[in-house]
Amino acid sequence: MTFQDFNFDEQLLEGVLSMGYNTPTPIQSLAIPAIMNGDDLIACAQTGTGKTASYLLPVLDNICKTHNHHTTALVLAPTRELAQQIDQQVEGLAYFSGVSSQAVFGGGDGMAYEQQRRGIQNNVNILIATPGRLIAHLTSGVLKLNQITHLVLDEADRMLDMGFHDDIMRIVGYLPKKRQTLLFSATMPQRIRKLANAILHNPQQINIAISQPAAGIDQQIYRLHDQQKTPLLKHILKQGYQSAIVFASRKEIVKSLYKELKAANVNTAAFHSDLEQKEREEILLRFKNRQLPVIIGTDALSRGIDVEGIDLVVNYDVPPDPEDYVHRIGRTARAATTGTAITFVNNRDLRRLKTIEQLIERPINEKELPGDLKAIEPAKETRPERSGGDHKKGGRRNDRRYGKKKHTKPAGGDNKSA
Repeated sequence: MTFQDFNFDEQLLEGVLSMGYNTPTPIQSLAIPAIMNGDDLIACAQTGTGKTASYLLPVLDNICKTHNHHTTALVLAPTRELAQQIDQQVEGLAYFSGVSSQAVFGGGDGMAYEQQRRGIQNNVNILIATPGRLIAHLTSGVLKLNQITHLVLDEADRMLDMGFHDDIMRIVGYLPKKRQTLLFSATMPQRIRKLANAILHNPQQINIAISQPAAGIDQQIYRLHDQQKTPLLKHILKQGYQSAIVFASRKEIVKSLYKELKAANVNTAAFHSDLEQKEREEILLRFKNRQLPVIIGTDALSRGIDVEGIDLVVNYDVPPDPEDYVHRIGRTARAATTGTAITFVNNRDLRRLKTIEQLIERPINEKELPGDLKAIEPAKETRPERSGGDHKKGGRRNDRRYGKKKHTKPAGGDNKSA
């Protein structure tokens, strides 16, 4: 099958081919005909499988063929980064067709808000929005959604994780009851099915390798202690990778790693919530344009970045949720390419590793530490002051056998989620 087989509008097909699309991915082959048929759809697919184009293309085709000149499609996304990336993909695919779009999200300055308001008033064909900012435009009276024929929820599981359920239901209340609703999610927990039952009508369902990393990812782990992590990371980044993302579970670790890598002359940037929106956009643009080979970030990056050609992902620590592991490493080996995903595992993370291996239904290949790193000693334990006697308490000695010994927590060793 090729994209010509879908009988897209000629100008849309020209845009598709100009972007290098040749053979549809499995999710595209299944979802596009269902959407073109007018069915509601629940699609569960991992990141990097081409799901964005799988809903954009049939929606764009419908707009091209019906010659609508008002806002007929609404795409809800969990983060501003994803909303912007979807908007950019619309611009590329619709380049020759004249279909218009506007990304609507918070966090910008007054000029950004005004630009969004003008786009809304000009009746762009497609709105791509985060729920909170969309509601702000709805309550202001500027935005009317009474002509929406397509509603898309992208990364619905992430939106529910971020607490957007009530906002989504509020937005749905502004929409016509007769519409096509498409729900895309990387996972399908019960709360997603409950949401689908509330807003979809007799949907078709598609499941593509739920919670399974892409086959092209070479997954590796290193067993080590915390003092070996940063030296190993520096060693790995010297191996000739062209584009890499380093994930850490807390922004404090991200900031610390950034300083250490900069001191080691690694061209890198830290991506975290303390940055201004313009700074975050600049980092992503430089990374996408290959001007910045390494980004360090928290899990906000695992779903907020869509860049092909990333050949390395490093988990500086094991994520607390095994699904987050799949999303993190899904940044590499996108669009049928290959990539490497390396995870650092200390003794505290062994249980998390086990749950990940259970989820992906395979053991992860363990690599041996480079010889010079094996000699790095773990942090010394801090012993309590002793002033004679055995420091008995309740008839037991205050020593290691009874779990009373205090330890100094190494920097970067706390794996609490950001």
